[in-house]
Amino acid sequence: MPANQRWVITGSDGFVGRALSASSRGAVASLRLGGDDWKAHIAATDFRGAVVYHLAGRVHGTDGDEAAWMRDNASKTETLALAAAQGGARRIVFLSTIKVNGEETLSAPFRTADAPRPADAYARSKWEGERLLAAAAAAKGLEYAIVRSPLVIGPVAPGNLASLVRLCDSPWPLPFASIRNRRTFIAREDLVALLMRCSESPRAAGRTFLAGDPDAVSTPRLVTVVREALGRSPKLFGLAAGVLESLGALGGQGDRMRRLTRSLEVDCKDAMETLEWAPRRAMDDALREMARSAKERA
Repeated sequence: MPANQRWVITGSDGFVGRALSASSRGAVASLRLGGDDWKAHIAATDFRGAVVYHLAGRVHGTDGDEAAWMRDNASKTETLALAAAQGGARRIVFLSTIKVNGEETLSAPFRTADAPRPADAYARSKWEGERLLAAAAAAKGLEYAIVRSPLVIGPVAPGNLASLVRLCDSPWPLPFASIRNRRTFIAREDLVALLMRCSESPRAAGRTFLAGDPDAVSTPRLVTVVREALGRSPKLFGLAAGVLESLGALGGQGDRMRRLTRSLEVDCKDAMETLEWAPRRAMDDALREMARSAKERA
């Protein structure tokens, strides 16, 4: 990043946004999109010559309210893109989700060219945000790039990863020894580096990239690495995936259980080759750091 380059970041106080802001060598303006006055915040922002990183969005809550998801993840994206173009921004980089591609992979990893198959309100709203961004950018002559990310590994990771660390920090044996899935994650610093490459590289303009680490992780390996980082024995025993999913459904945790039994693998070669980017953090090291930081915070 040039030392004099300006950034405008939405979601700068979030898990990824904090790390991205810390990587800047120039001026960073935080743009808040929460609250009823989000349009006023956009209107008051100086976009001249700036790179806009759009990381903010609705991730949790109001699952049944499709309109709320679309407002926060699609309409706000369009409004931001139009204002950024009008204000003279250089490029906008939009952090989307691999869930736009779908919930699981079967015979092959997700690839950039795959048809989107968003299955829930969150994924549908992110996909709509991508489409509105592309249309607004094309109409106004604004450069853009989109990054679809899987779950991000890092210190005190939020959401489902935090829940998994708590589960692993229990003394009870866990029934995942028979699971043979493959799930792609990405270390937070590697995602930040990819976002920055998307802002810098001429080859990123108008493109969508899938983020991820080529080192896919099975649930038994994930649990083993996290438990050992917490100073615990792996204590794994085997139950069939179908049995675990049935038990999860009975307990109202069907979606969560499927994330532990099924695969979601990403082919990130396009991003690596096009942008000359590669993950640098060993996945097991990132998992250990996540586990230990969660333990220290608890």
